[in-house]
Amino acid sequence: MSSSGRPGASSGAAERAPGRRSAWPAPDPVGFDRATTADVRRAWRLLVDDADRIADQITLTLLERDAEVYDRVGPDLRLDVRESTRMHIRRGLEILSGSAQPGGEGARDVWRETGRRRARQGVPLEVVLNAYTLGARVLWQALVERSSTGPAHLRVDDAVLLLAGRGVWADLDIQNAVLIDAYRREARRLQRQDLQRQQTVLDALLEGRGADPDFAGEALAVLGIRGDADLACVVALQDGSLDDALTLAEDGLERLGVTAVWHVRAGAHFGLLAGPLPDEPGLAQVFAPHAAGRVGVAGCPDGIAGFAAAYQLATRAAETLPRGRPQVVSVSERLPEVLLAGSPQVAPLLLRETLGDLLNQPEAQLTTLVDTLRALLRHDGSPTHAAEELFCHRNTVIYRLKQIEALTGRHLANPRDKLMLELALLAYDR
Repeated sequence: MSSSGRPGASSGAAERAPGRRSAWPAPDPVGFDRATTADVRRAWRLLVDDADRIADQITLTLLERDAEVYDRVGPDLRLDVRESTRMHIRRGLEILSGSAQPGGEGARDVWRETGRRRARQGVPLEVVLNAYTLGARVLWQALVERSSTGPAHLRVDDAVLLLAGRGVWADLDIQNAVLIDAYRREARRLQRQDLQRQQTVLDALLEGRGADPDFAGEALAVLGIRGDADLACVVALQDGSLDDALTLAEDGLERLGVTAVWHVRAGAHFGLLAGPLPDEPGLAQVFAPHAAGRVGVAGCPDGIAGFAAAYQLATRAAETLPRGRPQVVSVSERLPEVLLAGSPQVAPLLLRETLGDLLNQPEAQLTTLVDTLRALLRHDGSPTHAAEELFCHRNTVIYRLKQIEALTGRHLANPRDKLMLELALLAYDR
């Protein structure tokens, strides 16, 4: 611990010198003179020989109080904490006792490096700050105890103890500010680095490298995904919009226990989903309230090796949706459309061979017959139900049906013809 504010100085004195806190300046208007400063320094000298013992006491308390954190990070952290605490206490007592320059960049460098190192080690910032607070308290308690139990000639006046304590706690604020800034800067750098690695892995997966067992294992580690986790892909076509149609669903995914890793590529915002996933339609419902455009969802039954295929299927499912109408669909809900989208040369042939002369009718007649065909297909060929939907007479529907069958050469009573007509209408709508 080090002190960079003169003991007993008011907060106003600190405000008069922003950005620079010299620990032991000349006498000031508050009235503490060099003699008082010398008394405080002599008090801290009582602890110099006990620096390592005090540091070890702090270390043991930290390791017991935050055992879960230290167990998770590993044994190297325990050794680092012990050595770091010893260095901090020695350096702090040197400054407090006047045997080293106070408040210099050397002390700040120590605090910065500690903040950066703890961020790299994955120690929560709260734990780091609590450690500094504990250190200040134990150091102050050690001074009080040494003064009260030592020989009479080593006793420290209560007023001097109070000033010494003020110096420690004032310094703690500066230490914390420097450490927090360094910790957060390092955490942001690590986050950017992790994000870049994740995006590099996702790009490689889309290129099919997930089929390589060695790369697959590395990819799972980088993405933080268990090898036996269920996987899926979600793709949102941007269509010129920058609206976020995926990450807004994070809360819903977290409630399901699903991990998501996001990326943007070739005009599409996509994510790899891992965890206890619902089926494809259920997953589509998670994203539906947040859809800002066309979104497709596809599962990865082959695990990480099948992510490239899932991406392609989810993209095609999204591409089958009409532009300008936000909607989320799963591949399993759009299989016929995906089949047609995957073979663009088939659609014109399917239309020509299936609808035939129907396509040559005047526009008004074509629209009427196509609408009638759709209604008949929706109602399994029933003229009665189709007529109810179209708000016309049953005989009118029967007449139109005969026209459709004559122009196309297809009959709804024939299962294959019915299938071909349904596929042809899907191609017609595209």
